[in-house]
Amino acid sequence: MATKGVVFVTGAAGYVGSHSVLELMKNGYDVVAVDNCSNAVILDETNGLAKNGATLSGHHTLPESLRRVEQIVGKKLKAFYKVDISDEKTIDGIFGANKFDAVIHFAALKAVGESCQIPLAYYRNNVGGTVTLLDIMKRNGVKKFIFSSSATVYGSADYLPIDESHPTGRNCTNPYGKTKYFIEEILKDLCVSEKGWSVASLRYFNPVGAHESGEIGEDPHGVPNNLMPYLCQVAVRRRPYLNVFGNDFKTSDGTGVRDYIHIMDLAKGHVMTLDTMLAENWNGWNVLNLGAGRGYSVLDVISAFEESTGVNIPYKIVDRRLGDIDELWADVQKANDKLNWKAELSLKDMCAHSWKWQSKNPMGYQTSEVVAVKNGVSNGNHSNGNGVNGSNGNNLKAINGNKN
Repeated sequence: MATKGVVFVTGAAGYVGSHSVLELMKNGYDVVAVDNCSNAVILDETNGLAKNGATLSGHHTLPESLRRVEQIVGKKLKAFYKVDISDEKTIDGIFGANKFDAVIHFAALKAVGESCQIPLAYYRNNVGGTVTLLDIMKRNGVKKFIFSSSATVYGSADYLPIDESHPTGRNCTNPYGKTKYFIEEILKDLCVSEKGWSVASLRYFNPVGAHESGEIGEDPHGVPNNLMPYLCQVAVRRRPYLNVFGNDFKTSDGTGVRDYIHIMDLAKGHVMTLDTMLAENWNGWNVLNLGAGRGYSVLDVISAFEESTGVNIPYKIVDRRLGDIDELWADVQKANDKLNWKAELSLKDMCAHSWKWQSKNPMGYQTSEVVAVKNGVSNGNHSNGNGVNGSNGNNLKAINGNKN
């Protein structure tokens, strides 16, 4: 099968990145993937141990999420590089060695609460890293760019559902949302100042769920920041109960309302954006909401999960988190019209697929041996017990690359 194009994907080992890479490969694109592996699990196939995000000698093992993507699709990545997007020299070298048709940029820090605690890290990584990437693209003549944006750019809603003309930036309630807003403004300025750029900013709402196989899904490290993975960890008894952050929101049941979109619908939205951008040769800056087009409260999600899985979810009401807003859901008519795209999977599908992923992988991508070692329990000769905290992207190597 002839390739539809070669795509450079940042943050490829992450939740949205890995599912989107799967859809890209399934739909005929060759993917060169990069990730600094700071939140990725890399298993040494010889003993099942997770390493510190380092490239392994001999096996050059992929992050587990991407290894499973290759298995599901039955196709290899064109190449994988363990590198941070701030490493300008190395990324520039990757561009020099490949001819890319487009870039899809997922790499970012993304926890709303954490961004309020360490804002400088978010500005440095998210905004600074994106500017570095755009400079590299410009030097190498690659001007088709899909940006992983967020509904957080809207801040507190003036009206619902939110369409793409809703003001942005004015009411951003947290540094994470501000980084997405600042990047969008940079992209707008770039498209005005230089001809030839085709940019799509995809403002997506709350991705949940997993691939229907249950082989890949959301695997947060530490305490989950998002509702569905926390709920799933309660369901497999990794945690005793679910924390519901606030019941004093101005909503029907007092809990926050969000637009939840199945991760596979979101991944397909990225592929359809790329298909349309390349076919129609989009010009300038474009923005699209990707959501389900309706909102569900936290209690709605708990109820749907229990109904879909038969698993009871104990929960406690705790204080709301800094930066959380009452309710948010999308007007997705523009994406329907421009891409012929709409979210097709239901909230029950999201819950059922999340549960399939978590029940098949109770500890996420890590094996039980890895968890035992991390907890200081030696199993045979496995005794180093290092966590999966990532590294700075040094010692770059291409993994599973088809050298063309």
